[in-house]
This record gives sequence, C-alpha cells and structure tokens, in this order.
Amino acid sequence: MKVCVVGSGGREHALASVLARSTDVIVTPGNPGMAGISAEGHSVEVTGAPPEDVEAGMYVIGPEVPLVQGLADRLRAAGHLVFGPGADGARLEGSKAFMKETLVAAGVPTARFGVFSGVREAREFLATLSPPYVVKTDGLAGGKGVLVTQSLAEAEDDVLAKLRGDAFGDAGRRVVIEEGLVGPECSLLVLCDGRRVAPMLVAQDFKRLGDGGTGPNTGGMGAYCPVGEIGGTLVDTMMDEAVEPLVAELRRQGIDYRGVLYAGLMLTADGPRVLEYNVRFGDPEAQVVLPLLVEDLAGLLAEAASGRLRTEPRFESASSVCVVMTAPGYPLDPSLGHQIQGLDAPSGVEGVTVYHAGTGLDPSGRPVTAGGRVLDVAAIAPGIAEARRKAYEAVSRIGWEGVHYRSDIAEAAALVEAHGGVTPGSVGVAAGDRRRG
Repeated sequence: MKVCVVGSGGREHALASVLARSTDVIVTPGNPGMAGISAEGHSVEVTGAPPEDVEAGMYVIGPEVPLVQGLADRLRAAGHLVFGPGADGARLEGSKAFMKETLVAAGVPTARFGVFSGVREAREFLATLSPPYVVKTDGLAGGKGVLVTQSLAEAEDDVLAKLRGDAFGDAGRRVVIEEGLVGPECSLLVLCDGRRVAPMLVAQDFKRLGDGGTGPNTGGMGAYCPVGEIGGTLVDTMMDEAVEPLVAELRRQGIDYRGVLYAGLMLTADGPRVLEYNVRFGDPEAQVVLPLLVEDLAGLLAEAASGRLRTEPRFESASSVCVVMTAPGYPLDPSLGHQIQGLDAPSGVEGVTVYHAGTGLDPSGRPVTAGGRVLDVAAIAPGIAEARRKAYEAVSRIGWEGVHYRSDIAEAAALVEAHGGVTPGSVGVAAGDRRRG
C-alpha cells in the first residue's frame, strides 16, 4: 500500500521516514530533505501535485491548515482512506473557543477562560485574574498566537493588538483569555478511530525561543521522550479524564474523529489540566515519538483511518531528543535564503537523524533556509543524557548565518536521569496499559 503524506515540514519528514519502514511513500509538497529516503526496500518520492491528484492507498495529512480547510473530507468523499479528521473535528484546533467549549461540555479539566471580541470586556475579565495571564488567538497562528505574561499591562496590550488584527490578522480578532496554571507541561499523542483510542509515548516540548523558557512562544524549539516521571498510571489518568470524555463528546456532536489527538497538558497540584488540543502530530514531538515506534506505523494509521483500531502502539526502550535550529529573526521575522553548511556532517554521529523543516535550494542547487524552523536534529540513545549529547554534537556540525537554537533542550531531564530518576521502560512496552473504547 502506497501512503501519501501531505505536508512539507519536519513532522512530515519524520512521518515519511517511519512509514517507509513498511511501505512506499509519496509526499506532497515535501521538501528537499525528503527526496530519496529509503528504508528496508521502500522509498519516498516527493511531488508537487495536489493531494487529490496523487494515487495512494492511504492519505496522512500532517499540518493543521489543510485539515481545517476540509482536505480530509474531500479525499474521503472521493472514496479514499484518510488518517486525519474532517473539518468538523479539526475545529478543535481551528478555533480555541470551540475547543474550550467542547472541553467544558465533556467535563475535561481545563483552565477557567473567557472568549472575547471586544477590548473592554476582555480587559474586565483580565482584571479578575491573577498572573500569569494567558492570551490566545482564537484561530490558527502557527503555534505563535499565545502570550503568557506576568504583566497585566502587557496582556492588555496584546489583547488590543490581536483584536485590532495587528498581530495575527483575522485569526486574532477573537481571543481566548485563560487563568494561568502552574506545573510541568507534557504532550500526549493519541490515535483515534472515531470511538477507540490508543496512547503513544508522552513527550515534553519547549515552546519558548530562548534558554530557560525566555522569549516569545514559537512552534517548538525542541522535545524529548520518554518523560521519565510520567508512568503508566498517570497516562491512564490522562486518558480517563482528558481524552475519553472528549472523544465521547465529539461523538455526541456527530463528529467521527479519525486521526491523532494531541493533548497539551499541565500537571498541576490538582491533577492534569488540558491546555490545548491539536488535531495533528505535534511538531517537534513527532520527531522524537515516531522513530521509537516498534509497530508498523502504516498499519496503525490504517486501522484508525478505517475505524478499526485494535493494535496497541509499542515503543523501543530508548530515549530520543530533538533540537530545532531556526533562521535568524524567528519567530517574528525570519531571515531566509542563507546557505546551509555541513548538512552531511551529522552522518558521522550514530543514532542521529536530521529532519528538514524549512529548507529549499538556491538556483545552483545548494540548500538554503526557507522557513523559520529550518532543521530538526534528533538523536536516539539508551538514555536521555546520551541522546542529548549526540543531538548537540550533530547540531554543532551544521550552521548558517545567524543560526539559532536553544542549548538547554532536555537538560533538566538529563540531570534527573543522572540521579537515578529516569528509567525507560522495557522493549516492546506500550505507552498505556490498554487500548480504550
């Protein structure tokens, strides 16, 4: 069965690489780093053709924008097998207001919030909260539409900029304001066939641009998994409280959700609280979770897409760390077209894969920066500390003018591991203790 992957970023590069372990893959529109991938006799082809013009046995839609725009609906209407929700389910990410209202209807624990299109009402609600203040665009903003601040004045200015359309255009003309929660964050990726759900490994990503969680929010500066302090019991709690009630509510609304659910959670003193739901594999979480998969990814996604999810995802007893390398000026105004040096150099570091997230070719065929997030450098090793060392060794061999990356991805996790606090599971162990539904 040939699989068509829709998208062009690091997430889609990881999807294509792992899918190619068991089947041929065609990616549209893809990027220069994906061409020529091969694994176990299978290959990856890149095409510029629209997804509707690609012949494949299954379609896996990577980014959120085509999902929100109904690509999965159009492909299913043409009789194709599709992994990815229809436009109705994609509203979970396309509208943060819809997502929060659905969580409330499902009884899923989440932060207190308000939805506003008027500045005065928004400021009045902000005044009832204590810092940190959280202001989000209602619509899609590429992971960059969230402000978390201790300053009430900064939160008020952000509300004004978003509602006037200065910050994110029409996507920000309605805002969701939330009470700030305190605790470590994690990302739980869950496969869903419309009724049954199956958890994958929990990962932790790093949203802020700078070391120590400083600077603006981004689409993600790195990630690692597994998260050692999150065991099977806590995953069961997340599934029981945050995932299964949501899927049941979607069914109640007549939404047949077939795809991946990405739950962003905060582990508060009162238990897990949902910060957001996304409708696609996380980026860069996919780059650390999917390569550890023992099961046939194509088979798993086909089960979910056909409404017959029955296989429990199992993963290697290893650790994975991903460091994102960005263009200068990212995320606000990335400078593009810089020649990338040393792309082949990381091949000498065992366990390292370089996923292309925003690359292109100049007229002479040399690789250049073509997006804000340019490369995702991921490493697999028996433990977090070793995977982290390998990832940064590979990062040090690549460069371009103004390259930026965080130097502290998985640093705290490596320190915990050094003190005996992280014990990766045994080979072939599933992410949770059972398939749900």
